[in-house]
Order: sequence, then C-alpha cells, then structure tokens
Amino acid sequence: MAQRPLVWAIDDAHQMLYLFPRDCPRILAWATPRTLPADRARWLGPGDPRAVAFVEAGWIDRLRAAVIHRYELPPATFRGLEDAGMWVSEAPVVPLGRVALAKLDGELVRCGVDLRVVDSLAPLTALWDSSLHVSGIRLRNAATWPLAPSPGPR
Repeated sequence: MAQRPLVWAIDDAHQMLYLFPRDCPRILAWATPRTLPADRARWLGPGDPRAVAFVEAGWIDRLRAAVIHRYELPPATFRGLEDAGMWVSEAPVVPLGRVALAKLDGELVRCGVDLRVVDSLAPLTALWDSSLHVSGIRLRNAATWPLAPSPGPR
C-alpha cells in the first residue's frame, strides 16, 4: 500500500532546527527539565543560551550566504507527531504567507541559539550520552562524522 503524500510543518519553538541550508550537517542541543547542571555547564556554557548549534567550519560560509523560505501554514488540517514540534497534513495546504530568511546565523541568534563553528562534529558524539536533548540533522553530509559514508578507495 502506497503512503499518501504529506505536508510537513514545524512549530515556532523548533524552527531553530531548520534555520540552515538544507544539506548542512548540524547538531543542536538544549536543556530540558531533566538536564543535569554538569551537562548544562559542559555543553551549553555560560550565558544560558536556549540551545547550541554546532556546524563544521566548511559549512559556515554557505550558512551565511543561504536564503531559505519560511511558510506560514493554516493549522486546521495538521496533526502533531509528538516529536520535536513536527506536524503533518494529509490534505493539500495553501500557505498563508512566505518570508525569505537570509543571514541565518543572525536568525539563530534571534532564536536564542549559540552557533558554534567546529572543525569536526565527530567529537560531539558524547552529547548523546548527556542529559540534554540532542538533535543531529544531515550528519551523513559531515566531512568527519563517524558514520559518514567512506569516499571509497583512493
């Protein structure tokens, strides 16, 4: 049985996960009520940011140059997936509006996200052993991700 196409949406609280070029590998982490003070201090650091986003240095110019589009969608036909603010509609949806977003590093700051540029995302695998909520997106595109596909023989 074929699945019907879905319209996907994200709520405002989680839009920070998608303020990146589509294929940009990134890791975002934020505290929850169960986050331990030691994990908060180690990973979030001073200033108590809402979240931290880690991006490889090789992607920072693309992040700063990218323009993405944020659509406002009518909520009537959407149902929540109970997963990181994701919603889906099985019905066609006509957007109520569209906004172009540029200078995405600034958009992240406006969302309370501390953007951290790193040489490699690989050392951050330990984040998943912390008490923070962690989301890794497009990690297969990272230059150094441990599970990234091998470029093949040289």
